Amino acid sequence: MKKFKSIMQIFSAGLLALNTTQVSAQRLDKMTWFNEPEKWEVDTKALNMFVTPKSDYWRISHYGFTVDDAPFYYTERGGEFEVKVKISADYKTRFDQAGLMLRIDHENYIKAGIEFVDGKYNLSTVVTHKTSDWSIIPVEEKIPFVWIKAVRRLDAVEFFYSFDDKNYIMMRNAWLQDNHPVKVGVMGACPDGDGFDVKFEHFSIKPLADQRRTEWLQKNAGQ
Repeated sequence: MKKFKSIMQIFSAGLLALNTTQVSAQRLDKMTWFNEPEKWEVDTKALNMFVTPKSDYWRISHYGFTVDDAPFYYTERGGEFEVKVKISADYKTRFDQAGLMLRIDHENYIKAGIEFVDGKYNLSTVVTHKTSDWSIIPVEEKIPFVWIKAVRRLDAVEFFYSFDDKNYIMMRNAWLQDNHPVKVGVMGACPDGDGFDVKFEHFSIKPLADQRRTEWLQKNAGQ
C-alpha cells in the first residue's frame, strides 16, 4: 500500500508539472492544410497567407446555405489544452475574418477571431453543431493586431482576446464534445471579397492534464 501511495504521489506531481510548465512550441512547418490557399509561406515563427476569395465556414442557419471551403492550418490534439496566437491582417471587405479554429468535423467546429463588418472590427465567434450561430463584440478603433486564446477543458472551450498578451478578456464559452480528438489551428475566410493578407505569429499549445483524472488522483492519493 505504501508503494502504491508513493507511485500515486509521484504521478500526481508529474501531472501538476505538466499542467504548469510544459508549453509546446508547435512548429508551424509541421502542421497540415485543409483547403490549402494558393499563396502562403511559413517558418517556425509565423504563417503568412493570402486568404482564398469567396471562402467561409458556415452551416445552414439564417442564410440557408452551407460552406466549408476556407483555408485552415492545423495540428491535432486528443486531450485538454490551451492554444493562442497573435493575428494581424489587412481586412478589406465585409466578413473578412481570421482567427483560431477547433474542429471535430464538418458539423462540429468553433472559430473565433477578428471579423470586419460594415467597416468596423469585431471580436467574432461562430459555434457550429449541425447549425451555426454567431456572436460579436464590437471594437471601436482599428487595431494592428490581436491575441486570441482558447482553453479546452472537459466539454467546454473558453475563448479570450487580448491586445498585449497579458490581460485576457473572455469572449465566449462554448460546448465541444470532450474525450474526442480535435483539429486545432488558424483559419482565414473571405466570403464576399477578393482575398486579403493575414499573418499568424507565436502560435503555441500548452497541454493541460485531464481535469477529471487530476481530481480523481487528488481524492485517492491517500488510499
